[in-house]
Amino acid sequence: MDTGISTPSRIPSVDEILKTPPAQQAVARFGRTRAVEAIRQATAAVRRGIGAGEAPAASAEAIAADAVLWLETDARPNARPVFNLTGTVLHTNLGRAILAEAAIDAATVAMREALALEFDLAQGKRGERDSLVRGLLCELTGAEDATVVNNNAAAVLLALNTLAKGKEAIVSRGELIEIGGAFRMPEIMARAGAKLLEVGTTNRTHEKDYAAAISPKTGLILKVHTSNYRIEGFTKSVSGKAISALAHASHVPLLNDLGSGTLVDLARYGLTHEQTVAEAVAEGADLVTFSGDKLLGGPQAGFIVGKRELIARLNRNPMKRALRIDKIRLAAIEATLRLYRDPDRLAERLPTLRMMARPLADIEAAAARLRPAIAAAAGSHFTAVVIACASQIGSGSLPSEVIPSAGIALSATATRGKGRALTALAAALRTLDQPVIGRVENDALVLDLRCLEDEAAFVRNLATLHVEERR
Repeated sequence: MDTGISTPSRIPSVDEILKTPPAQQAVARFGRTRAVEAIRQATAAVRRGIGAGEAPAASAEAIAADAVLWLETDARPNARPVFNLTGTVLHTNLGRAILAEAAIDAATVAMREALALEFDLAQGKRGERDSLVRGLLCELTGAEDATVVNNNAAAVLLALNTLAKGKEAIVSRGELIEIGGAFRMPEIMARAGAKLLEVGTTNRTHEKDYAAAISPKTGLILKVHTSNYRIEGFTKSVSGKAISALAHASHVPLLNDLGSGTLVDLARYGLTHEQTVAEAVAEGADLVTFSGDKLLGGPQAGFIVGKRELIARLNRNPMKRALRIDKIRLAAIEATLRLYRDPDRLAERLPTLRMMARPLADIEAAAARLRPAIAAAAGSHFTAVVIACASQIGSGSLPSEVIPSAGIALSATATRGKGRALTALAAALRTLDQPVIGRVENDALVLDLRCLEDEAAFVRNLATLHVEERR
């Protein structure tokens, strides 16, 4: 009588394993080709175990179960949602801004339906995709015209290539920044075909430095927001208004790269005032570039607003087509921009702003509620205490701004091997169905709760936590 249990000398055939209920379910879920591949992987593992002198379970059912586990693990998407408990609201490595529900709905419609992307419904003929957002951008910034590309680095690249290719681009030495991923402003300028002309010093640049540098070789003056660092102490910089007056007197365009860029005064929400795009336009900048997925709280994009004649020149540049964005992001951008028409309800509708402006008392209350569940999940080898901590905006936005927050600090109870224990705990949290990402600080794993909104889902997720190393 065949019990279905094999001996080390016999491993069930693929056909035998395919007849088991787990394997049949795998075929239904993943297809026969993938199921067979997984079964072969599982039988090979059993064969290796036997060869190593082990006695692994080798029944047809057990091998099928291993194959199903392999398939389920392999089917997990690489782009997985995580709980961002790092304390950085706009975390570049975690996708930056979370989109508003209105933007998600608009993007979903754009994915499911044909869209009037480059079609003028009024005239019944070909249109421009920028027209979907141009009016909103002009309304919210006070600019004459606007265009959009795939990120802010691309926006700067396009503007430099259009206005300063083969010419000099004047910029203060204190503004020659390096952004994430080792992308440096001088290298972007070189790729655009512009010749970098540095003026001033690292910490002090005067109006006379710009004036002395302007010549017939000048293509533009570039003002760069030092969004990811601050120079303090003995410093001097020239305002956008002063540079604008100088540039216009010399008939040279001024490009103001705001980097993150905000459409509202953040001081209204208890944060440090950051120059708005409208303020930069009002100062007289001919072009202003800024991001869509940072302070604006939308999808990744680079906006360029400013003088109509200059925007037209950008749009005629063949490079513009290579940098354009798709219908899905355009739909999400339009929906995000429309939220700014109602500033009184913006913080409750825009996740980025809601998280930045979240009251400290709310976060402290959440920490008190969640501490028992976090402590229980971590186990007796760790202590869990509510702590005061500091969040940051991130992604080069308001680099010197820290926001009081609260969280849970997990520390190892053992006197030895604390570092290994914390490493194991952080690794275990990353293996959860929805990985939890915190930060190690002062010999503790800190879970900053500023960005945690779905507490119930977080607690359910913790239920499967298993820490391998507890020494």
